[in-house]
Amino acid sequence: MSSHICSWAQQQTTPPQTTPQATSENVEASADPEVESVFPHFKSGRFWISGQMNFIFQTHPDFHADYSGPNSLSSRYEKATSRVMTLYTGVRFNDSTELLVDVEEAGGAALSTGLGLAGNTNLDIVRNPFLSKAPYIGRAMIHKVFALSKDKVESQRSFLSLFDELPRRRMEIRFGKFSLPDFFDLNSVGSDTHFQFANWSIDDNGAWDYAADTRGYTVGVMADYEDRNWGFRFAEVLMPKVANGIDLVWRPWQVHAEDWEYELRHGFIPRNAGVIRLLAYTNSANMGIYRDALAQFNEGLVPVPDITNHSWHVTHKYGFGVNLEQNLTPNLTAFARWGWDDGKTESFAYTEIDSTIAEGVGANGAMWHRKQDRAGIAFVSNGIKKDHQAYLADGGLGFLLGDGGLKYGRENILETYYTAHVWRGIYVAPGLQYIVNPGYNKARGPVIVPTFRLHVEY
Repeated sequence: MSSHICSWAQQQTTPPQTTPQATSENVEASADPEVESVFPHFKSGRFWISGQMNFIFQTHPDFHADYSGPNSLSSRYEKATSRVMTLYTGVRFNDSTELLVDVEEAGGAALSTGLGLAGNTNLDIVRNPFLSKAPYIGRAMIHKVFALSKDKVESQRSFLSLFDELPRRRMEIRFGKFSLPDFFDLNSVGSDTHFQFANWSIDDNGAWDYAADTRGYTVGVMADYEDRNWGFRFAEVLMPKVANGIDLVWRPWQVHAEDWEYELRHGFIPRNAGVIRLLAYTNSANMGIYRDALAQFNEGLVPVPDITNHSWHVTHKYGFGVNLEQNLTPNLTAFARWGWDDGKTESFAYTEIDSTIAEGVGANGAMWHRKQDRAGIAFVSNGIKKDHQAYLADGGLGFLLGDGGLKYGRENILETYYTAHVWRGIYVAPGLQYIVNPGYNKARGPVIVPTFRLHVEY
């Protein structure tokens, strides 16, 4: 199983224009202010260059545990600091085509090397100490826009798009290397480890086992149709060779993933903007089946169930998600996520969650006259299906979980943070996470995880 205990450094970035657009009543959504940076960014022109550094320190005190296993969160005091540093570059060839390339370096350490939690406390962590610390290409994509209307809308330039205006109705095509959460399952107050929450299952839909290598990137093509009040996007991408592995399978006719998302920009509260996003995905890869692994164990063929003990074969996994966002006031936004997958097939690319429900609130500091500050609180409850539960209870190991036994209970997490702007592009953020039933195990926990983040934009 050591080849399946890989690293994870899925870098979330400030989402491009994720604030809901105006509703049919012409009520504009409250938007976060433009992020300040140490050095000014190009406001116009063909080129883009910027960067960021994100450091997250976390610790936890001793906590109760009846027993521990190979993939448990350590019950003893720990501390760890992660880092992610990114250089964003781009060049616009004309009014409809651009090239975007990012160079990244991720390192540091994770609590218990990232093991023992389905909703891990730090989305920036790297768990594999043997993974190269050298800088790597994070994103490298061609972005092409096809105009389907003559009228234009303003667009906020970012590392994901250099256009300052776009056709109101359009088709956007991206081809190359990217991270699916750059474009799917976003919301303006619960998708960004730089300024918002840090937990995996709060920043992303935990039941969305989205295609990615160890660092959270994949290769493929994405199409995004955008109209005035709605959009629809689709991606066809590659899957990793092994669970959470660094290498992708370059045989898309056999191993592949599809992701769909419909977005309706309409609020639930009259004259307050909101967004409804409906997500679906299918994965086809060399994934094990929990029931087959349990059958091998029950027949005495293996000493413990092993989800990787099978010949190479392609199996299929599918799931769904809902992402809701609603402005409550000009500076207060609520969000909620629901996610579900079939739970029969090996958790393979993101984390070991088969069902999830999350809700939270994010606040803009303009409420208390500090417009660059942010604050938030969120709760998430994660679960796994019966076959997955039995697999862990009999001593099986996933790529994240495995206490050697299991007294099942839903993994419940509460997280809060406050991000304070110190000077120009420097931000600090104390935070706290409280975790009940870590790794779905009532025999362990609860766990308190204080957090401190230093973020620099340049």
